[in-house]
Amino acid sequence: MTPVMPSFLTSAPGKVILFGEHAVVHGKAAIAAAISLRSYLLVTALSKTDRIITLRFPDISFHHTWKIDDLPWDTFSHPSKKKYYYDLVTSLDPDLVEAMKPHLAAVSPKATQETRKIHQAAASAFLYLFLSLGSQSFPGCIYTLRSTLPIGAGLGSSASICVCLSSALLLQLRTLSGPHPDQPREEAELQIERINRWAFVGEMCIHGNPSGVDNTVATGGKAVLFKREDYQKAPSVTPLYNFPELRFLLVNTRQVRSTAVEVAKVAALNKSQPIITDLILEAIDKVSQSAHNLIAGPAFDEESQDVTSVLGELIQLNHGLLVSLGVSHPRLERISELVNSAGVGWTKLTGGGGGGSAITMLKPAASPAALRQLEKKLDAENFERFEATLGGDGVGVLMPAILRNGSDEEGGEEIDQEKFLNADGREGVERLVGVGVKEKREGWKFWRIGAQAKKCNETNGNRSE
Repeated sequence: MTPVMPSFLTSAPGKVILFGEHAVVHGKAAIAAAISLRSYLLVTALSKTDRIITLRFPDISFHHTWKIDDLPWDTFSHPSKKKYYYDLVTSLDPDLVEAMKPHLAAVSPKATQETRKIHQAAASAFLYLFLSLGSQSFPGCIYTLRSTLPIGAGLGSSASICVCLSSALLLQLRTLSGPHPDQPREEAELQIERINRWAFVGEMCIHGNPSGVDNTVATGGKAVLFKREDYQKAPSVTPLYNFPELRFLLVNTRQVRSTAVEVAKVAALNKSQPIITDLILEAIDKVSQSAHNLIAGPAFDEESQDVTSVLGELIQLNHGLLVSLGVSHPRLERISELVNSAGVGWTKLTGGGGGGSAITMLKPAASPAALRQLEKKLDAENFERFEATLGGDGVGVLMPAILRNGSDEEGGEEIDQEKFLNADGREGVERLVGVGVKEKREGWKFWRIGAQAKKCNETNGNRSE
């Protein structure tokens, strides 16, 4: 009999799209990078007699329990419907979606319509993955999510969560090995691909027609040049393993938005003005390719004023083209206005637009006094700001859920449900379980490839050993 797994954690980063938003949905290139804000999933197995699964997400006040034996296993396990962990799923099965509806109807019935929509989207992604990858004999479990990412801000929070869920379920199926420092490249690539494929399925449950770039970065980390011309085939992904650490100011508008709505706007514009829209999308593609050639080139130096000026011009060009597609928002334009007035960097929206977040690449010679004044103005207008580092690790696992980082507890600090739930806000979560950027965390392991693995294992940051 297979022993019950110990409690464990999975984690995946958010992302910013540096170049190529919306154009990527139409088969053009985009550059996206992992950011130093992450989601975390704690999986705790229950006793064999507890035939339930519980999904908790306290950061959005979500908590729901399903009885395992009441779920639509007959539909999901039917020979004509059944999918396996190694399958490529490029669309949701309408019959499976329909079979889940009664089990989603009871989710957050007393919440506001807007909140309930968010809760049901999260529940839908979780159930579709659980029913596709699991079986009726799966053990009862509690799945608890925490995130240091602002939700709905265009930073890939849903993809980060889907990667956490996908990797956790595949680990429970024991279809993933490692990760470990000496893992062969081919094995690491295959496992990253499997996690990514199923995370994309979760993203389809939430967004309908996602590009796939968010989950790709959340899975692999660092940065990628991403292109998906045919949704029946795997995307073209060019990893940027040597992507430099870039200092960005990340500003959340706190304006609620929907990626699906903004994607639909561009689709409608493409239908009514196909020639002009295609030219704009093509121009965005040229900006992305130019940025890739610059960043990937041997002469790239993020501290060079000349190089960063060119990259800054490309950032502003990309933003202007996105404005032309109608996916900006007055709050995003206000951020751009404040940054331009301060003269400290170059700003663009990131993600779906319509609200969400903006990113500013800071000038190397930006005045500290000017930055402080900008921060005061952003705070005064109720923007949420973060200093972010781009280009970190992708999906990782802490198994068992014990951190060995100088804790007084014998053998390390065990992360249980109570500690995880009671961690106070983003700072509390980061202090408790965070992968960390400035501090060394022992115990976390990450799937890494090639030069990325070599470089990471040589640093004193997050350890794989």
